[in-house]
Amino acid sequence: MNRSPAVPGGTLVLDSEGLAKAVLRDRDVAGWLALARADDMRVITSAATLVEVVHPRIKRPALEWTLSRIAVEPLTEPIARHSAALLADAGLHGHKYAIDAMLCATALAAPGPVTALTSDPEDLAALCGSRVTVIKV
Repeated sequence: MNRSPAVPGGTLVLDSEGLAKAVLRDRDVAGWLALARADDMRVITSAATLVEVVHPRIKRPALEWTLSRIAVEPLTEPIARHSAALLADAGLHGHKYAIDAMLCATALAAPGPVTALTSDPEDLAALCGSRVTVIKV
């Protein structure tokens, strides 16, 4: 694992795949989480991501333990409105992009610099632009 491009004091954001891999203790994601702790970064996800991450492969106690170590940011009306604006600005729409847009709006509201771990780097880059460093996991 190479040193993170993330900057101390920023925010590390997990999409559903990043969160699922954290729950499964994936080596790469565990490395990112260790770097985040060492660099005093806040680790967050969107409450909307929880809907996407729960599936038969995810053991509930492991999920709850992982969630106890990160901040789950609520989906508020301002975040929802910002999500809709991000979709419109990117020329995207529909349920395929909705949760990614909510995650991006959450990321953009977080203290920067912001790094996001995602399985959809193209989608997040389209929605966040250069304001978030997007890393594929």
